[in-house]
Amino acid sequence: MKILVTGGAGFIGSHYVRALLTGAYPGLEDARVTVLDKLTYAGNPANLAPVSASPRFTFVRGDIADPRVTAGVVPGHDVVVNFAAETHVDRSITGAADFVVSNVLGTQTLLQAALDAGVRTVVQVSTDEVYGSIAEGAWDEDEPLLPNSPYSAAKAGADLLCRAYHRTYGLDVRVTRCSNNYGPYQYPEKLIPLVVTNLLDGVRVPLYGDGLNVREWLHVDDHCRAIQLVLEKGSPGEVYNVGGGVELTNRELVGRLLDACGAGWDLVDHVEDRPGHDRRYAVDGGKIRSIGYEPLAGFDQGLDEVVRWYGANQAWWRPLRRRSGGRA
Repeated sequence: MKILVTGGAGFIGSHYVRALLTGAYPGLEDARVTVLDKLTYAGNPANLAPVSASPRFTFVRGDIADPRVTAGVVPGHDVVVNFAAETHVDRSITGAADFVVSNVLGTQTLLQAALDAGVRTVVQVSTDEVYGSIAEGAWDEDEPLLPNSPYSAAKAGADLLCRAYHRTYGLDVRVTRCSNNYGPYQYPEKLIPLVVTNLLDGVRVPLYGDGLNVREWLHVDDHCRAIQLVLEKGSPGEVYNVGGGVELTNRELVGRLLDACGAGWDLVDHVEDRPGHDRRYAVDGGKIRSIGYEPLAGFDQGLDEVVRWYGANQAWWRPLRRRSGGRA
């Protein structure tokens, strides 16, 4: 099997590639993997260094929004898994156009290339943020899309294009919508690595508003296993929510990270809240559980392992911090 992974040098995409090439998914030990990545600020070749010498690995630098690039790379692949996207909400608020180009136009260009090339299956990796905010309960896959940020609106647009390409052209597209991810190799503008790397550097930690925004946390390895399961056992045209089952306020999460790093609340600054900041996300994962998914990573152990990873891999993240302007 030949698998094209777009955005495969980013946080989640690179984890999926490393898993593919190290035998994590039975039956794919001989699969050949091509990564197509533009290498924007969050795409990092170092994320792929552990598998870059594999004879089954090919890297192509390019933009999925460029039809000449996609038309040149997609043919010959059996499946496409699309991780390529601009993902940081803060950046989308100050520069929405880049998100529309990458997430909407890029997805449409990739879908058209897959259709033209006769690709068997496309998996679109999306986000729970497309649903908006929910005060109680959890979204299932039939909920309307009510995005509140330029980032989530662009991802919702991509999801709808996937639906259209399935309904109009019969392309086998499957969409996953995940909750907040955590794990090693996550770019340090995101909440968990931002807090940890700030504390390791002795820098104060910003926390938006009252810190009571609620997120559901999912280990990146569980997320990638879910994506692979949808590729293997999912149904064409369907959407699958992927949650981690652990809900915490941002304040609770920061408190756990402070404890893990041996720091106190005196290092935390409450800052002005993000415009349009969604209060709570939660997904109903019953549909993906019906095809065999269960998250395996224990949150407390997983969080401790992540904190230790950032402590032990400062040569990876220190150069990136100089380019990171994110806030918790």
